[in-house]
Order: sequence, then structure tokens, then C-alpha cells
Amino acid sequence: MDRNIYLVCYDISDRNAQRKVHKLVTAHAIGGQKSFYECLMSQSELHILVSKIQKTMNSTTDRFHYFQLDPRSKPLYLGTAKRQSIRPFLIC
Repeated sequence: MDRNIYLVCYDISDRNAQRKVHKLVTAHAIGGQKSFYECLMSQSELHILVSKIQKTMNSTTDRFHYFQLDPRSKPLYLGTAKRQSIRPFLIC
């Protein structure tokens, strides 16, 4: 199963919905900060995540975006940041 790296970000106004979305997104996250996360997912995992989030969020006040990142691009780290290891990759 091929997995891609996506940048996932959200702005959810309701605290309960925000907690649910945070839990859904961080289940796939390999790194992140506040409401921006790098997530390693297959296409089917992405579709399931988006479907669950659409059911949780308010489409008039909340925002959810995802962007597929180019796997050839190298990250630029500033300060003491470093990429988390994804080997071995386990979903619990």
C-alpha cells in the first residue's frame, strides 16, 4: 500500500469538535505543531479521514485543508527541529 505525506491543517470553532478532529488527525501524524500536521496516509486512509472530519465539523464556520507534499522535496529544519522516524511504521 503506497502512502503519501500530506500537510493537514484545520481551524475548528467548537471545542468538542476540535478535540475530535485533533484525535482523528494525530492518529496519522508523523510530525506537527498546533493545528498543522504532516500525516503519512494511503488514498483510502485520506478519504476515510476526510469523511469523518466532514461529519464532525461545521461547514459554515470551520475549515479543514490537506495538501499532498512532494516526496522528492527535502525539509528545511530551523532551530532544533528534526524529522521523526517513520521506520518501523505502525498503526495501533
